[in-house]
Amino acid sequence: MNKLLLTSSSSKPVLSGDAALALLIDATEAIIVTDDRNDVLFFNKGAEKLWGYAQDEVRGQNVRMLIPDFARHEHDAPDAGRRATGLDATVGTSREIIFENRHGDYITGELTLSSSKVGPKGSTYYLASIKAVTEENHRKKLLDLQNTVFQSLSTDMQIQDVADLVCREVENFIPNTVAILVLIDEDHRLHVLSGPGLPRRYAAALENVTLSDADIMALSNDLDEAATVVWESYRSLGVSLGLHDCWASAIKASNGKISGIFALFSRNTSTISDWPQKIVAGCVPFCSVLIEQYEARHHISQLANYDPLTGFLNRTAIHKILRNLVGKPGDNHFAVLMLNLDRFRDINDALGHSNGDDFLKAVAARIKSLCRSHYILSRAGGDEFVIILPDTQAVPATAFAERLIKGMEDPIEIGGNFITASISAGISMFPENGPDSESLIGHAEAAMRLAKKDARGTFRVATPEDHAAAQDRLVLGSALRDSLAKGLLNLHYQPQIEAKTGALYGVEALSRWHHPHLGNIFPSRFIAVAEDTGQIEAIGAWCLEEACRQIVAWDRDGVMIPAVSVNLSAGHFRKRQLPEMISNLLTRFGIAPARLTVEITESVMMDENKDTMDVLHAICALDVGLSMDDFGTGYSSLSRLTRLPLTEIKIDRSFIMNLEHDANAQAVTTAVIGIGNRLGMTVVTEGVETEAQYALLESLHCDVMQGYLFAKPMAPKDLETWFRQPRKIMPAMRRACGEQSASGQAEKK
Repeated sequence: MNKLLLTSSSSKPVLSGDAALALLIDATEAIIVTDDRNDVLFFNKGAEKLWGYAQDEVRGQNVRMLIPDFARHEHDAPDAGRRATGLDATVGTSREIIFENRHGDYITGELTLSSSKVGPKGSTYYLASIKAVTEENHRKKLLDLQNTVFQSLSTDMQIQDVADLVCREVENFIPNTVAILVLIDEDHRLHVLSGPGLPRRYAAALENVTLSDADIMALSNDLDEAATVVWESYRSLGVSLGLHDCWASAIKASNGKISGIFALFSRNTSTISDWPQKIVAGCVPFCSVLIEQYEARHHISQLANYDPLTGFLNRTAIHKILRNLVGKPGDNHFAVLMLNLDRFRDINDALGHSNGDDFLKAVAARIKSLCRSHYILSRAGGDEFVIILPDTQAVPATAFAERLIKGMEDPIEIGGNFITASISAGISMFPENGPDSESLIGHAEAAMRLAKKDARGTFRVATPEDHAAAQDRLVLGSALRDSLAKGLLNLHYQPQIEAKTGALYGVEALSRWHHPHLGNIFPSRFIAVAEDTGQIEAIGAWCLEEACRQIVAWDRDGVMIPAVSVNLSAGHFRKRQLPEMISNLLTRFGIAPARLTVEITESVMMDENKDTMDVLHAICALDVGLSMDDFGTGYSSLSRLTRLPLTEIKIDRSFIMNLEHDANAQAVTTAVIGIGNRLGMTVVTEGVETEAQYALLESLHCDVMQGYLFAKPMAPKDLETWFRQPRKIMPAMRRACGEQSASGQAEKK
């Protein structure tokens, strides 16, 4: 040891130059000395071990030979700055560097650079000390990346973005590589969740892979088998795309399921050591958490956007897609089909809801099989489906509707029963049928309802007239609701006259609506809107109450109206509460039941639902009149007529218009009057406008007439005035009055 020491004048030991040089040569850290031209003058054993080069191979060479291509700009920039300014900002600092050794491995090291001026000319020399920190550095980076992933997952950051972040960070750990994260779904199919640097052709190849059960078992037994799945079968394709090696690991979820693969591809032609595989293995735990989060969010998205029964998009999601399609620039055309199963309620009632659900799933599968891959399918709710046909004009859309309806004709087996699905369809077109998703869906639905009304198992295309009707429903429906709340509706009353005597039989209450901004709205218009918007029952309830109130008011003023007829919708008679509501009104206003008549339509008569029949009989039991309105215009059945507790039949005005000249109209009118008389019902004829019509009806023994010949519908005050004035007397009435007078005189004698 003394040979290494010299004695100074101060008697303190001093290290000799040879000894110091020996220490530098044998130092475990890599030490490199360069001159101001960056030529290597000294390359110790630590450097030889780190780079894999002998000192004779390096000495005299420019230090750039030790720096990989991707990092040379980091070296050259400070060097250029030093040459320009004479200053070197890197001297005296420590920093992390990445370099490539002789065998192609990328090494991470901590570099400390110092400099000194030596010799009479003051030449500058640089000493670089490099400590390899690859393993430690990557453990730290993996830990930092794991923390970043967990923090990102706790925010609303998209899973796709988190996966991209993982791949890019790992690519930074190991330069000249490509990282990918692959999902394995329930069907064992691969889906590339992230691979920003992966060539598209390679990603497309992986997307077509479906693993066998044996593949899944192999991955479960050995996670490193993942390289066989994503690399060995595609090596030639990878090499052609500049990929030369791969490290991969399967990802096993907490429940033991193989949920994905994390892989790292190298663009280096030389073989790299095994530590990239350690990086891949280190990423697997937090990639597993990332995939679990993805699946959880995907499940939540499924619940929010997809129908759980059919797997189709739900109504909310289809509106989002329609809004995106509407917002696309350029000459954009597409079709929207609204489908509805015909008589689906019968299937539920006959086979039960479980079989009904199976039938819906089978229908959905059939619809999907008849659609092209880019069509967008939705279950809008219940037994309704929506299909969007992108980039489609009206003619191809109608051709598809025809194929779809025909394609549903093959029977479907449900619960041992073979059922043929019949669908009615409505088609709306963008931009013809509306500027937004609501309009397009609304017009398609209106066209579908028209198809069901006209002929089930067909389709209709929405027209501009449908658009106007939809606007009517929108504008008038809102205004009607507001007017009902504010009491802006009112009733007019049209007298009904006994044919033989001219006496007042009663009045029919007719709804009238004057809107402060829209003006007078015809009943035919707003009643249709009320039926479409579900407000017709509210109007009927209001009419009943208002009619009762008016009877009391007339009685108070000495205007004796024998009875008031009120029209109710078919929906009222399906409500078991209707008889109780009528009874409560009669009690509340103190009105005799015989002074109120409720008019029903033929659709009510055709409804053989037990609830409807019970309601009709309960009303009859109250002694309230029950009138069949517009008899003969629908699908009247004489057999049903005999089973209903009717007190009155009203012949529709359409038969009276040509009564004098149309033999068929006369025959039908004669028959109805005869039927009514034989069944003990009062027969009322509407629309009587001429004396000739009156004379003919009177000769046919019609009981009561109503029409402009006697009076138009009037406001309550106008009716009071009419009531107090002399009424129009017809010849038959005079004869009847004369006969009554003669009979009275004979009795006196």
